[in-house]
Amino acid sequence: MARTREFDIDQAVDRAMDLFWRRGYAETSLQDLLKELSIGSGSFYAAFGSKEQLYLRSLERYTSLQGDDLEKTLGEAPEILPAVRKVLAALIEADLAEPTRGCLVVNASTQCGDLPSAADRVTTAIRQVESFLAGALERAQTRGEISPERDPRELARFLTTFIQGIRVVGRARMGREFAQDALTAAMRVLD
Repeated sequence: MARTREFDIDQAVDRAMDLFWRRGYAETSLQDLLKELSIGSGSFYAAFGSKEQLYLRSLERYTSLQGDDLEKTLGEAPEILPAVRKVLAALIEADLAEPTRGCLVVNASTQCGDLPSAADRVTTAIRQVESFLAGALERAQTRGEISPERDPRELARFLTTFIQGIRVVGRARMGREFAQDALTAAMRVLD
């Protein structure tokens, strides 16, 4: 008779996500995961299959949470450009508060070159950000917030690249002034 699972899968994924985020994929061992999740190896394999599969689920969870926040902030904004500034400023503040964490997607892109499945998740996450931004900038253009001469998709790609770069800079601990100057310049691109 099969044993009943005695732990919450979603909570376990959240805890694993936090561990991968703090330590990185390569530096997180199976033993680290078992200890963090307070489960045995049999339960781990039955629930997640492998360390790699749990890492991928963690990336999916992170991108889902981040995507939901981005979509909500940009979707509910009466004015798009201030909402874009708010999103970018919030990322900077998060990195200033915890510079060693950075962004799990950026971390994955720099740490998981030998995991093609993680690279696919990173690409999907970046495309998702681009899509949310492009949609918001199209609305901004319709509302007259940005010039009709500008290409919203091109601007979204610039901002997506800016976001990834500012997250790397945050880990490098370049400081508030550096990040704020970069944010000011990025917002000027939208004028």
